[in-house]
Amino acid sequence: MLIQEASRSNIGMWGHYRETSSMYKRTPSRDNSNMDDVEENSDLLDNCLDKETSNPSWKLSLPHVLVATISSFLFGYHLGVVNEPLESISVDLGFSGNTLAEGLVVSICLGGALIGCLLSGWIADGVGRRRAFQLCALPMIIGASMSSATNNLFGMLVGRLFVGTGLGLGPPVASLYVTEVSPAFVRGTYGAFIQIATCLGLMGALFIGIPVKDISGWWRVCFWVSTIPAAILVLAMFFCAESPHWLYKQGRTAEAEAEFERLLGVSEAKFAVSELSKVERGDDTDAVKLSELVRGRHFKVVFIGSTLFALQQLSGINAVFYFSSTVFKSAGVPSDVANVCIGVANLAGSIVSMILMDKLGRKVLLFWSFFGMAISMILQATGASSLVSNLGAALYLSVGGMLMFVLTFALGAGPVPGLLLPEIFPSRIRAKAMAVCMSVHWVINFFIGLLFLRLLEKLGPQLLYSIFATFCMMAVIFVKRNVVETKGKSLHEIEIALLPQD
Repeated sequence: MLIQEASRSNIGMWGHYRETSSMYKRTPSRDNSNMDDVEENSDLLDNCLDKETSNPSWKLSLPHVLVATISSFLFGYHLGVVNEPLESISVDLGFSGNTLAEGLVVSICLGGALIGCLLSGWIADGVGRRRAFQLCALPMIIGASMSSATNNLFGMLVGRLFVGTGLGLGPPVASLYVTEVSPAFVRGTYGAFIQIATCLGLMGALFIGIPVKDISGWWRVCFWVSTIPAAILVLAMFFCAESPHWLYKQGRTAEAEAEFERLLGVSEAKFAVSELSKVERGDDTDAVKLSELVRGRHFKVVFIGSTLFALQQLSGINAVFYFSSTVFKSAGVPSDVANVCIGVANLAGSIVSMILMDKLGRKVLLFWSFFGMAISMILQATGASSLVSNLGAALYLSVGGMLMFVLTFALGAGPVPGLLLPEIFPSRIRAKAMAVCMSVHWVINFFIGLLFLRLLEKLGPQLLYSIFATFCMMAVIFVKRNVVETKGKSLHEIEIALLPQD
């Protein structure tokens, strides 16, 4: 997986690491070591290890991962559920024509999501990953029920705020859980399931909303339907494995081994626990302070994680979603067909990403994903400029560039950051660092949604798309300089290699 090479200058060489794996000591800093050395040694060692070790069965952990991705499905569903029904909702609840109220119905989820996200690390560490999933589903059930039953704007807004809290809690916990329960050789593939589930949720919301213009009150059904997968998530989590990493941090070693047996098989469980025990626990049981993440010894790795999420949003992905219907309409394509095209491009890219994640590696996908997004934005900027005098050609560039942008985003920039960060963060700070980094995602997402139409009006599409293309190229450079491949590495190998010096 893409692992941040810039994490610490004391990265021990992967090769040296394998040769002395029985020691598992912190390796000394080498000032002349660089990312190429690390990756070259890592690749050589992979070839040797493939001959010496066998992988555990992926079938044991798959059901647990699939249950976890229900939260991602709900995330996508609730983000898209009001798009089609919003007009009907505003008429039925008496705020039709009030653009501020309509905007609040859509955006109040983001405020709730920020709250849920900020709390996610402390909840996941405090009650465990399984209960955190159940806690994220409960406000979704309550909020969706309130939204579907309300007869006024206030009830809708309160319901959407509840839903947003669950939305903010779900994604970081899903990334943590999938990373911690997956065998190393399929961790990237399983991580891509999160993006695929989100795409399916968005498309599910689209299809559920189709009858809304023909059937009075159908928008209430759209909200009610979401309570079904949320209830399934609550119930199914009772039967899923708890994260062995979390159990080990709690000092519950026997339970951690039992969960490893469920996830990896009996033959692999003892080795997995012994590997965990070789990582120096040090002050793992101490409380993680926020200051430790924002200016302490872990600042650099948290900074890189936050920057990846910031660049993901500043690339313009949500702006493209917001503006897609207008672009397609100008090309004579109905909005529902436009939404289907965007959804199919997103899903197709996510499926390809799932196939390639553990073959090409995370860094390759992330690098070329941002590069492809930059080219796509340039195409859209060209289509909006006076350089293209032919209206048909301009529309082809705009529509083609938009579909290419969504496709290339789904290849890497969409799924990789959420999978990468739980890998590169030490187990002690993993949950809370994820909460901090994903909070950056929600804040920038909010401002992009708030300011995009105003910037489009003031700057014009050509300049605005050029700015997005610039951010994409900045992301390409950032990935090249600060991310190193972690494909096939166990979380313990990664953590040991990146342990900061005390």
